[in-house]
Amino acid sequence: MMRLHTLCTALAVTSLCLSAPAVAQDIPAPFVDLLTKRAADCNHFEYGTMTLEEGALQQVDLNGDGVMDHVLNEFHLRCSTAASLYCGTGGCGISFLIDDVLDTRLAKGWKTTDFAPLTVVLLQKHGSDCGGTNLNPCVEALVWDAELNAFNSVAPLIAQED
Repeated sequence: MMRLHTLCTALAVTSLCLSAPAVAQDIPAPFVDLLTKRAADCNHFEYGTMTLEEGALQQVDLNGDGVMDHVLNEFHLRCSTAASLYCGTGGCGISFLIDDVLDTRLAKGWKTTDFAPLTVVLLQKHGSDCGGTNLNPCVEALVWDAELNAFNSVAPLIAQED
């Protein structure tokens, strides 16, 4: 993991700026890589500066093992020169880091719920994922499979690019 001040120094060339609430947090290496890419995207659009707002980095036990996992919600990323760089009508990137596995999904929102013995991740999805339009409500439920080292869902996984 990398401390915030080290991340700011390492990413100075890409103009990444993090707000005070994120300062005390350690940032896992896969998130540092992802944030570096997002900051570069912002910087390439009229030399913008990316800020990471409160709520962007969270720790939640996603697989029920009693160990906190990491979540990066791109809804809380801001680019000074592009208001909609990280989110669109389909939602924002939400990255889940469980052990060493990084899983990024596109969603309008997310939450967890206890469905003993499972921890269920609920994603609010674009209505087209349920056969409708953006106006149609749509939710996907994910549960962590320790044997597969991946989320399980009845929804087919749609390949997404970074």
